[in-house]
Amino acid sequence: MSRGFILWFTGLSGAGKSTLATAVATALAPRPIEILDGDEVRTHLSKGLTFSREDRDTNVHRIAFVARLLASHGVGVITAAISPYRSTREEIRQLAEDKGIAFVEAYTSASIESLCERDVKGLYAKALAGELPNFTGISDPYEAPLSPDVIAYTDREPVATSVARIVDALRSRGLVTAAGAASTSTRGQAEA
Repeated sequence: MSRGFILWFTGLSGAGKSTLATAVATALAPRPIEILDGDEVRTHLSKGLTFSREDRDTNVHRIAFVARLLASHGVGVITAAISPYRSTREEIRQLAEDKGIAFVEAYTSASIESLCERDVKGLYAKALAGELPNFTGISDPYEAPLSPDVIAYTDREPVATSVARIVDALRSRGLVTAAGAASTSTRGQAEA
């Protein structure tokens, strides 16, 4: 059985977490991978939670619980959730490592300016105008990782470059093999 792991994407809304999660999963085929997307989890597992700090932490802990459960059965789990608080991310890393599950934090780094430019829903404009309260990175805090395992600079590099760096980070920790990771040179050419 393959060794399970958790690849935890964190970053601001629109920074490319879901795009990279999907691209990395594709690159790792045919290895068993499950993606836990923050938006989907809020719809199905965390419905009714608010955007208070307590509820955000509850949401992140729920995602982490499911991720640990899957990883303990050999699945590679990729999460894509803002997870804004550093201490909460450190808690879930420790919980995984206490169970012998590898935890890899991937920070999707992008400037607010670039996120505003690519924001098709207009959420950043509304948040900056004060029309959208509790918006992470504008009216609510986002605590960037101090020493993430890998950084994807999604506002200045192609998806394929980020994917290759992330897959290399997984490979260097012995979590995937060359046979379990397809070439990323022609995949994911769109902007994250």
